[in-house]
Amino acid sequence: MVQVPINYLAVLACMVASMVLGSVWYGPLFGKQWMAMMGMSPSSMPKQSMAKLYAIQAVGSLVMAFVLAHALVYASAYMQVSGAQAGLMVGFWNWLGFIAPVTLGSVLWEGKSWKLWFLNNGYYLVLLCSMGLILSLWK
Repeated sequence: MVQVPINYLAVLACMVASMVLGSVWYGPLFGKQWMAMMGMSPSSMPKQSMAKLYAIQAVGSLVMAFVLAHALVYASAYMQVSGAQAGLMVGFWNWLGFIAPVTLGSVLWEGKSWKLWFLNNGYYLVLLCSMGLILSLWK
């Protein structure tokens, strides 16, 4: 079995970056617009413990970073690229191949707006490219 070289500190840094980006993206940058498009208000936000919700989101981000790290190793070997270029390519192609098509269902079947789709997908595009950069530059 082949040992895949993963920098676990970089994976952890990606998780932290995800939480920071999410706080900024869905906070001061686009929080009001996101809430309006979702038909929510501050009083209608989940009543569960925010710490529990953030912890679950952090685990999801950690899994995403771990899988992206593997994709980066394989793509770098296959495409013979490294550094920032490899990180951005892996982030972009994973967004285009997995996030963008899967989230189309929210517009097509759930009646969500294209504006909301672009807002959410903009976050995931920036996130995956950021994670790709962190993983590719911090070996």
